[in-house]
Amino acid sequence: MALHVPKAPGVPQMLKDGARMFSGLEEAVFRNINACKQFAQSVRSAYGPNGMNKMIINHIEKQFVTSDAGTIIRELDVEHPAAKLMVLASQMQDSEVGDGTNFVIVLSGALLEAAEELLRLGVTTSEIADGYEKALDKCLEILPELVCYEIKDCKDVKEVAKGIRPSIMSKQYGYEDFIAELVAKACVSIIPEKSTFNVDNVRVCKILGAGLMQSEVLQGMVFKRQVEGEINSASKAKVVIYSCPVDITQTETKGTVLIKTADELLNFSKGEESLLEKQIKAISDLGVKVVVSGAKFGDMALHFLNKYGIMAVRLNSKFDLRRVAKTINGMNTQIFKAVRSLNAHSRGVHPCTTDSVDTESHTAGIGVCRCGLAAVLPRLTTPTPEELGYCDSIVVDEIGDTCVVVFRMEGLDTRISTVIIRGSTENYMDDIERAIDDGVNTFKCMARDGRFVAGAGAVEVELAQRLLQYADTLPGLEQYAVRKFATALETIPRTLADNSGANANEAINNIYKSHRDVNKNVGYDIESEDNGVCDSKEKGILDLYSLKYWGLKYAVGAAATILKVDQIIMAKKAGGPKPKAPQGSDDES
Repeated sequence: MALHVPKAPGVPQMLKDGARMFSGLEEAVFRNINACKQFAQSVRSAYGPNGMNKMIINHIEKQFVTSDAGTIIRELDVEHPAAKLMVLASQMQDSEVGDGTNFVIVLSGALLEAAEELLRLGVTTSEIADGYEKALDKCLEILPELVCYEIKDCKDVKEVAKGIRPSIMSKQYGYEDFIAELVAKACVSIIPEKSTFNVDNVRVCKILGAGLMQSEVLQGMVFKRQVEGEINSASKAKVVIYSCPVDITQTETKGTVLIKTADELLNFSKGEESLLEKQIKAISDLGVKVVVSGAKFGDMALHFLNKYGIMAVRLNSKFDLRRVAKTINGMNTQIFKAVRSLNAHSRGVHPCTTDSVDTESHTAGIGVCRCGLAAVLPRLTTPTPEELGYCDSIVVDEIGDTCVVVFRMEGLDTRISTVIIRGSTENYMDDIERAIDDGVNTFKCMARDGRFVAGAGAVEVELAQRLLQYADTLPGLEQYAVRKFATALETIPRTLADNSGANANEAINNIYKSHRDVNKNVGYDIESEDNGVCDSKEKGILDLYSLKYWGLKYAVGAAATILKVDQIIMAKKAGGPKPKAPQGSDDES
């Protein structure tokens, strides 16, 4: 008879075998703080223009070499529950602003490190969390006073490039002017008049070879593929888009055809051929020069397309089909049906205006309704003139040794632009793409709120200085937490100085000295060799107001949440035992 060993009383008695529980300051709070400190320190060395790269190899053995904190935390797949809260805060910052992910992690790590010292002195976690909340409220109250620059016209390329430059500088120091100009041109060319800016409308095409300085912006779309037929170019072309195969229509049910003579066999195949030719001829008669399909082109269909001089382009992605439809002033079939149901064209009224127009002249010339009524058609049918799109030129080009199909729009009313990146390695081009992505997201925030604050650690030092004065007015224990909050803010300029190889203490003292002389825009100068400072506004080092606003909120939110955890209860993992490790493995976990 097996001896029954009773479980220890308390929480473990309620849980299944294999469950673990940690409670109290030493087991739960300090354990969480140590994990978060180590995680923050690992990405801290990647902060700023002189930040070091990290080499990440993810779970599918794909290699990343980058200093972008968003990519690092996304590919690391962090498992520690407290560190995961920091990751979630950083991801929220990424989705809200698109930049400043490292700022959130570095600041929340510094706040937790400061909290550890207070906890060892006997201050409770709730008092620290309340002090942090008060300090945050004071920071958000002071922040609007520190706005030093504002961009009001988002269509001025020079002004936009000035705002985008600092976010790109932190990823690609030395090439920030060139990349910022590319991003500014791409964004300004497609900014809508009334609706909000969509970051998905700026596409990136990476082509191996040459160098970064050969990168360019193109109005339209670029696809790394060949055309299907023999026609390689078309200009001022009507375009029809199908999401189905362009081929002989297959019957929905199986059937048996009894053929008795050779003539019947010839006539049977001729019937299919003539039907397909009739469909393609009808498309050609509308003046269509390009057919785009989301599926295959049959051999017989290609023969007739070549015969009638129609270019055939195949795109495998349904998302690419939608983007092409948008590029050529296209739209969805459902919207088109809704517009048609209004019968606007049949009454001679243009659906985009209230003016009466002549329907025939409206679709005359190139024959396309320029109100954007091209549709992605689900079946191989003859399109109506309103369902067609228009593109100024579609050509097959060779960039380096890569064949590309270019949909180019010459007008100013393009909806999608593409940045063509050139580079020597895939990893390098991926890093450039991440810098461009940060620049585009900065433009998105700029279009909503064009206010900027001084960068290079100037705002953090000014906030820290004001918080130290504010802490003297508080009567309770929260004043200690507010002072530690100010110390944590110093981590940002300290990190910039450390990563540049300077004496951080001396650099921060120099910044404080300038701020006491009422020069609130002074920050750390990374180009200085003697721990010098510079006027961030004059040097063009600006940070978005919204980046600091949300970054402070998410960092404090994550730190306060982690501090308020006093127990960690981990249930037994689902699944059976681990598979045996292969011979020669020293993995004993």
